[in-house]
Amino acid sequence: SDLQLARQLDITVEGPLEPGNPKVVGLVGSLAEPMTARDFARRVQEALGREPLLIEGSEMIRRVGWCTGGGQGYIDRAVLAGVDLYLSGEASEQTFHSARENDISFIAAGHHATERYGAPAVAAHVARECGLEHRFIDIDNPA
Repeated sequence: SDLQLARQLDITVEGPLEPGNPKVVGLVGSLAEPMTARDFARRVQEALGREPLLIEGSEMIRRVGWCTGGGQGYIDRAVLAGVDLYLSGEASEQTFHSARENDISFIAAGHHATERYGAPAVAAHVARECGLEHRFIDIDNPA
């Protein structure tokens, strides 16, 4: 799901959220051109079809860390990775405070919305490898 979200948001993947640990969930990447957090939030809204929650930091967005679904707890790893913005599917009170205290932007874009590109990608891969057909039924979920 993390790679698929990067494609949707035009983020160039640089590596895992925790440098040197390819088994950790979450990724870090960069934007082709720096932009404001509000402009990036608009990109997220256009790509995912829902308005995200934005906690706005003071920096332009160049480096992004993200973990789809319920990955809000990885924000401190994102801070250590030196990102300007961290994106996940969900938010918690701790996430808000970590973003504010570390002056980074944070976006919660919906658990379902951030993960719904992963399942069809896996299904397409399995279908190609095994000569199967697949159909993804996207049932909207506001969470």
